[in-house]
Amino acid sequence: MASTGALLSRWALGLATLACAAAAPAAAQDAPQMSLPRLELTAGFHRIDAQVASTPQARQTGLMHRKEMPQHEGMLFVFEQPAVQCFWMKNTLIPLTAAFVDDDGTIVNLEDMKPQTLDSHCSAKPVRYVLEMNKGWFAQKNVKPGSKLAGSVFQRKP
Repeated sequence: MASTGALLSRWALGLATLACAAAAPAAAQDAPQMSLPRLELTAGFHRIDAQVASTPQARQTGLMHRKEMPQHEGMLFVFEQPAVQCFWMKNTLIPLTAAFVDDDGTIVNLEDMKPQTLDSHCSAKPVRYVLEMNKGWFAQKNVKPGSKLAGSVFQRKP
Protein backbone atom coordinates (compact mmCIF):
# COMPACT_ATOMS: atom_id res chain seq x y z
CA MET A 1 0.00 0.00 0.00
CA ALA A 2 1.41 3.39 -1.00
CA SER A 3 1.93 6.06 1.61
CA THR A 4 -0.15 9.22 1.62
CA GLY A 5 2.96 11.23 0.63
CA ALA A 6 3.58 9.01 -2.40
CA LEU A 7 -0.06 9.25 -3.49
CA LEU A 8 0.03 13.05 -3.17
CA SER A 9 3.24 13.17 -5.20
CA ARG A 10 1.69 11.06 -7.97
CA TRP A 11 -1.46 13.20 -7.89
CA ALA A 12 0.60 16.41 -8.14
CA LEU A 13 2.66 14.99 -11.00
CA GLY A 14 -0.50 13.96 -12.86
CA LEU A 15 -2.05 17.39 -12.31
CA ALA A 16 1.11 19.12 -13.58
CA THR A 17 1.13 16.88 -16.66
CA LEU A 18 -2.51 17.74 -17.42
CA ALA A 19 -1.83 21.46 -16.99
CA CYS A 20 1.11 21.30 -19.40
CA ALA A 21 -0.89 19.34 -21.95
CA ALA A 22 -3.77 21.82 -21.75
CA ALA A 23 -1.42 24.79 -22.26
CA ALA A 24 0.44 23.23 -25.21
CA PRO A 25 -2.16 23.94 -27.93
CA ALA A 26 -2.39 27.63 -26.98
CA ALA A 27 1.38 27.99 -27.07
CA ALA A 28 1.56 26.19 -30.41
CA GLN A 29 -0.90 28.67 -31.95
CA ASP A 30 1.33 31.59 -30.94
CA ALA A 31 4.57 30.11 -32.29
CA PRO A 32 5.56 30.24 -35.96
CA GLN A 33 5.35 27.00 -37.89
CA MET A 34 8.74 25.67 -38.87
CA SER A 35 8.08 22.14 -40.10
CA LEU A 36 5.55 22.48 -42.90
CA PRO A 37 6.05 20.49 -46.11
CA ARG A 38 7.65 22.42 -48.98
CA LEU A 39 6.85 22.53 -52.66
CA GLU A 40 8.71 24.15 -55.53
CA LEU A 41 6.64 26.50 -57.66
CA THR A 42 7.63 28.69 -60.56
CA ALA A 43 6.31 31.95 -61.93
CA GLY A 44 7.87 32.11 -65.37
CA PHE A 45 11.56 31.48 -64.72
CA HIS A 46 11.31 32.64 -61.07
CA ARG A 47 11.59 29.84 -58.52
CA ILE A 48 9.48 29.87 -55.33
CA ASP A 49 10.22 27.67 -52.31
CA ALA A 50 6.72 27.44 -50.83
CA GLN A 51 5.76 26.07 -47.46
CA VAL A 52 2.42 24.30 -47.80
CA ALA A 53 -0.35 25.06 -45.31
CA SER A 54 -2.99 22.44 -46.07
CA THR A 55 -4.49 21.68 -42.65
CA PRO A 56 -6.95 23.93 -40.81
CA GLN A 57 -4.38 24.64 -38.05
CA ALA A 58 -1.57 25.40 -40.53
CA ARG A 59 -3.85 27.69 -42.55
CA GLN A 60 -5.02 29.48 -39.40
CA THR A 61 -1.47 30.16 -38.19
CA GLY A 62 0.01 30.90 -41.62
CA LEU A 63 2.92 33.34 -41.41
CA MET A 64 1.94 34.78 -38.02
CA HIS A 65 4.73 35.93 -35.68
CA ARG A 66 7.51 35.66 -38.26
CA LYS A 67 9.87 38.62 -38.39
CA GLU A 68 11.19 37.92 -41.89
CA MET A 69 10.92 35.61 -44.86
CA PRO A 70 13.59 35.05 -47.53
CA GLN A 71 12.70 36.68 -50.88
CA HIS A 72 12.41 33.38 -52.80
CA GLU A 73 10.12 31.80 -50.17
CA GLY A 74 6.39 31.97 -49.69
CA MET A 75 3.46 30.07 -48.22
CA LEU A 76 0.90 28.23 -50.33
CA PHE A 77 -2.47 27.78 -48.64
CA VAL A 78 -4.33 24.78 -50.03
CA PHE A 79 -8.06 24.37 -49.46
CA GLU A 80 -10.20 21.27 -50.05
CA GLN A 81 -12.43 22.95 -52.63
CA PRO A 82 -12.68 26.28 -54.43
CA ALA A 83 -14.41 29.06 -52.48
CA VAL A 84 -14.05 32.79 -52.05
CA GLN A 85 -11.00 32.91 -49.77
CA CYS A 86 -10.42 35.90 -47.47
CA PHE A 87 -7.26 36.64 -45.51
CA TRP A 88 -6.24 39.10 -42.82
CA MET A 89 -2.96 39.96 -41.13
CA LYS A 90 -3.67 39.47 -37.42
CA ASN A 91 -0.35 38.78 -35.63
CA THR A 92 1.49 38.87 -38.97
CA LEU A 93 4.59 41.07 -38.71
CA ILE A 94 5.77 41.29 -42.33
CA PRO A 95 3.99 42.99 -45.26
CA LEU A 96 2.73 40.43 -47.76
CA THR A 97 1.03 40.14 -51.11
CA ALA A 98 -1.53 37.38 -51.53
CA ALA A 99 -2.02 35.80 -54.96
CA PHE A 100 -5.39 34.09 -55.25
CA VAL A 101 -4.83 31.19 -57.63
CA ASP A 102 -7.16 29.07 -59.78
CA ASP A 103 -6.85 25.25 -59.99
CA ASP A 104 -4.69 25.46 -63.12
CA GLY A 105 -2.22 27.92 -61.53
CA THR A 106 -3.67 31.11 -63.06
CA ILE A 107 -3.45 34.10 -60.71
CA VAL A 108 -6.97 35.51 -60.34
CA ASN A 109 -6.08 38.62 -58.33
CA LEU A 110 -3.34 40.05 -56.10
CA GLU A 111 -3.86 41.83 -52.78
CA ASP A 112 -1.22 43.77 -50.83
CA MET A 113 -1.66 43.32 -47.09
CA LYS A 114 -0.35 45.49 -44.24
CA PRO A 115 1.07 43.85 -41.10
CA GLN A 116 -1.07 43.48 -37.99
CA THR A 117 -4.35 44.59 -39.54
CA LEU A 118 -7.76 42.99 -39.58
CA ASP A 119 -8.66 44.24 -43.07
CA SER A 120 -10.15 41.46 -45.18
CA HIS A 121 -8.46 40.63 -48.51
CA CYS A 122 -10.53 38.30 -50.68
CA SER A 123 -10.33 36.39 -53.93
CA ALA A 124 -12.26 37.87 -56.85
CA LYS A 125 -13.79 34.43 -57.50
CA PRO A 126 -13.73 30.99 -55.86
CA VAL A 127 -10.18 29.57 -55.65
CA ARG A 128 -8.50 26.61 -53.98
CA TYR A 129 -5.02 28.17 -53.59
CA VAL A 130 -3.54 31.32 -52.09
CA LEU A 131 0.18 32.10 -52.33
CA GLU A 132 1.61 34.65 -49.90
CA MET A 133 4.92 36.28 -50.78
CA ASN A 134 6.80 39.28 -49.40
CA LYS A 135 5.05 42.48 -50.46
CA GLY A 136 6.38 43.67 -53.79
CA TRP A 137 7.68 40.28 -54.97
CA PHE A 138 5.02 39.86 -57.67
CA ALA A 139 5.45 43.46 -58.91
CA GLN A 140 9.26 43.13 -59.01
CA LYS A 141 8.96 39.95 -61.09
CA ASN A 142 6.21 41.40 -63.32
CA VAL A 143 3.81 38.63 -62.22
CA LYS A 144 0.22 39.87 -62.59
CA PRO A 145 -3.35 38.55 -62.61
CA GLY A 146 -3.58 36.19 -65.57
CA SER A 147 0.02 34.99 -65.07
CA LYS A 148 0.43 31.28 -64.45
CA LEU A 149 2.20 29.56 -61.60
CA ALA A 150 3.54 26.07 -62.24
CA GLY A 151 3.96 23.24 -59.79
CA SER A 152 2.78 19.70 -59.17
CA VAL A 153 -0.19 20.91 -57.12
CA PHE A 154 -1.90 22.73 -60.01
CA GLN A 155 -4.24 20.80 -62.30
CA ARG A 156 -4.07 21.66 -65.98
CA LYS A 157 -7.40 22.41 -67.63
CA PRO A 158 -8.06 20.20 -70.70
